[in-house]
Amino acid sequence: MDVKIKKYKTEFIGETLGTFLLVLFGCGSVAMSILFNSYQGLFQIALAWGIGVTLAIYLTRHISCAHLNPAVTVAMVISKRMKWRKLPAYILGQFFGAFLAGLTLYLFFAPSISNYENVNGIVRGTIESIGTAKMFGEYYINSGSSAIVTLPIAMGAEAFGTFILVILIFALTEGCNIGRPDNAIAPLFIGLTVTSIICLIAPLTQAGINPARDFGPRMVAWIFGWGEAAFPDKSGGFFFVYILSPVIGGTLASIFFIKVLEPAMKRATKESCNCNNSSK
Repeated sequence: MDVKIKKYKTEFIGETLGTFLLVLFGCGSVAMSILFNSYQGLFQIALAWGIGVTLAIYLTRHISCAHLNPAVTVAMVISKRMKWRKLPAYILGQFFGAFLAGLTLYLFFAPSISNYENVNGIVRGTIESIGTAKMFGEYYINSGSSAIVTLPIAMGAEAFGTFILVILIFALTEGCNIGRPDNAIAPLFIGLTVTSIICLIAPLTQAGINPARDFGPRMVAWIFGWGEAAFPDKSGGFFFVYILSPVIGGTLASIFFIKVLEPAMKRATKESCNCNNSSK
């Protein structure tokens, strides 16, 4: 029992540290963009998120499996790549790490945030303060783009983005895919996947695709004065869009991979498929 407890503790530490790092770099890039206009476009912020994910995986994949995302962890459990009993340690670590990252950013930039609010006439907690709350949680309402986003569209975007993420995580790491990159560079491709997904759906929802990444920093905003403005709407959008939809997307991706893609990859390997010699 002591061995199992120590193992869970180690995995909790790994997921906490990894999620802390990716949220620190990712949300930090959003904060720099809002407060100091440090980034000139979506791609730069998306790339910062991708780099954060890559570095977090390299740092912690030997400590835990570096899921860093509850939707990924649920997908791994459903596909039987991880045991159910490990789920609490992973999920708690992810949410705790994301909260610590949001708290760290607030403590560093609290004076800058207050100054930005004063200069722009923003009263924290009002609807206008969503502009600064975006440093922490995501918003599909008032996303800052010309896109018209309803609750169903936002849910679909988050589910689809997470579906793509989980599919590619499986494809980039599973042994049945002989076309996968070397394990040493797989984290780089996972980071680039996150960057690409953000470029695709961020104009709609700010691209959460990770319940911990959204909820942890959002709670920091709620605690430090944003109150109701820390949540995207009063119809449950926060939960449905940024918590439930990524889990649904990851679950569907897991099922699709084990039922469709994995058997196809194994058949191709067994048949020694050679694309260069295929008939045209």
